[in-house]
Amino acid sequence: MNITDDIIDYVEKLAKLKLTDEEKQNQKKEMQSLVSYMEVLNTLDTTGVEAMTHIYPIKNVFRKDIVLPSYDREELLLNAPEKKDGCYKVPKTVD
Repeated sequence: MNITDDIIDYVEKLAKLKLTDEEKQNQKKEMQSLVSYMEVLNTLDTTGVEAMTHIYPIKNVFRKDIVLPSYDREELLLNAPEKKDGCYKVPKTVD
């Protein structure tokens, strides 16, 4: 995969950055280097290698989930300043 100027412009827009032409060229080289390295990793034979999420053996130290009865919805809605369709109605926060 080749990193093009269009990809750099797209990433710049996503990251809400304003890069100079020199910075764009540097980022293009860096991204191409990363992609090339990933291509090398993709050629490795991983047959028989167990998938893992962490290099150290980690056990879950949390308690077991226990299903308990929930609160009564109608009782909880008694505290709501506004409600709609059995739910709390809150002010809009995102346009």
